[in-house]
Amino acid sequence: MDDEAACPRCKTTKYRNPSLKLMVNVCGHTLCESCVDLLFLKGSGSCPQCNVPLRRNNFRIQLFEDPQVEKEVDIRKRILRDYNKREEDFETLEEFNDYLEDIEAIVFNLCHNIDLLETNKKIEQYKKDNREVIMRNKTKLGREEYEIESMLELEKQMEEQRKKELEDLENETKKRKQREKEKLIDDLQSGAGNATEILAKFTEEAEKIKEEAKIVPAAKPATQFSTGIKFGSTADQLFLPYKIEEEPLYTHEPLVIYNEGPNPPSAVEIEMKGFSEHVRPEWPAERAGGYKCVIACQRALQEAFQGLFHGS
Repeated sequence: MDDEAACPRCKTTKYRNPSLKLMVNVCGHTLCESCVDLLFLKGSGSCPQCNVPLRRNNFRIQLFEDPQVEKEVDIRKRILRDYNKREEDFETLEEFNDYLEDIEAIVFNLCHNIDLLETNKKIEQYKKDNREVIMRNKTKLGREEYEIESMLELEKQMEEQRKKELEDLENETKKRKQREKEKLIDDLQSGAGNATEILAKFTEEAEKIKEEAKIVPAAKPATQFSTGIKFGSTADQLFLPYKIEEEPLYTHEPLVIYNEGPNPPSAVEIEMKGFSEHVRPEWPAERAGGYKCVIACQRALQEAFQGLFHGS
């Protein structure tokens, strides 16, 4: 039984209750959702393990197996909201590196409850001394996050539109194929013309539909990337998406057979003229794999016709 997936207060485990939800707060100790609701009915209370004052609305579902990792993630997010200076805010790279080391030392102390009083005083003093820089960087960060969210939303909309266009094209292709099949059956039943010519016309039309289905919707205009992000945006300085080349992954080229004599019959002619009756019919397992006896018959006829020459 996994001890990590158990509530330390009520000892309920995920083995007993598969829907168990473990929650964590800033202290890093976990409680199940039922215990949180019971202990924090008034909205606030203390942790059963460390007696740290906690609030109900600060509890969140535990994402990592190790509660210590949850605690560090929460502390790091809280610290970086104020310690938000960038490299351009310092005169030298060494000063910036010292600043990053101070952040790591503060996070380490808070995670392991080392010199909490002195560490919190240091944080408050930093907030007072750098209030203007903190507010300026928060505003800049908020604007950049808004631009990133806008770009991601635009990219999502373009992707959904492209999927819809592809689905519409696929549905239209299926309908055309169905109409052609129905027309073929009607023509063969009515006997309005030669069956070979009708089948040849149907095959030609099917190939045409297949070629048209390969044509994807028009590419996006040159004023934006393939992801939908427009050129000239201030967010271009943040990151530039990789431009994906829109081209087919594979292009089928039909096999060209060179004969010195007459051309062998096609697959349609083999079936119509009864050549396939002289070949063992395919088994169900072979048919499931895409094999038909017409393929073997056509290959044998091709090899036989390649040995023939036109007479003078």
